[in-house]
Amino acid sequence: MRPRGAEASLSRVARLELRRPLAFVDLETTGTDPATDRIVEISVLRLDPDGTRTSRTRRVDPERPIPAEATAVHGIRDEDVAGQPAFRQLARSLLEFLEGADLAGFNVCRFDLPLLEREFRDAGLDLGLSSRGVVDAMTVFHRKERRDLTAAVRFYLDRAHEGAHGAAADVEAAADVLLAQLDRYPDLPRTVEELDAWCRPEGAVDRAGKFVWSGGEPVFSFGRARGRSLREVARDDPDYLRWILKSDFPDDARALVEGALRGAIPRKDQAQRC
Repeated sequence: MRPRGAEASLSRVARLELRRPLAFVDLETTGTDPATDRIVEISVLRLDPDGTRTSRTRRVDPERPIPAEATAVHGIRDEDVAGQPAFRQLARSLLEFLEGADLAGFNVCRFDLPLLEREFRDAGLDLGLSSRGVVDAMTVFHRKERRDLTAAVRFYLDRAHEGAHGAAADVEAAADVLLAQLDRYPDLPRTVEELDAWCRPEGAVDRAGKFVWSGGEPVFSFGRARGRSLREVARDDPDYLRWILKSDFPDDARALVEGALRGAIPRKDQAQRC
């Protein structure tokens, strides 16, 4: 006999039209910089089209001391990860678990996925983010309510968020919040593909919104070139683009920069969603 809570979860899953698995991801890390920080705990909750939920949670040795300010957030200390595998030792099995799945979570577009993508790259593997749909429950929440995950759990699920900042509790909460959002907002798209497009920053060329469309061409939304077109910077300051390629930027933003250095500038009317 299935527990009543499981029946409720399956009922909510039915409101999300899944054509392929959807994997919710949450990371606890050594800090807040996706370009340099490391994973200390990872949890993945995979929802399959038939309603099956499969979860995996694992502590990870970041191969560096965990700063006290990070421990103050998630409670994980150096001794808690002593003897645990490094990410590179887990990477291949994790990638197999994510095979064929779109990705979701809370604040994953700005933090979890860029950091996870970089960890895979450091391990010599490719997350293949550009081929996956991404749904960020925080984007839905902030556009509708503008608060954090704990408030989202209280608002959408009418319960306290027990175990906040633990990866397993956070990833379960992110999944439940997104499914509750689908119940609450009938105007939200129902497919991962449409939700992926809805969750992207307004006018964004790439997933993280490093470039936005203006006048039909990509324009920088960050750094010293903010407000300048990619075409202009490629012509007048190509060294800045080369610096970007040497830095830890998301792969889709890097692809735009690489193309610009070759003289290939996309037009909005020609662009296709990756």
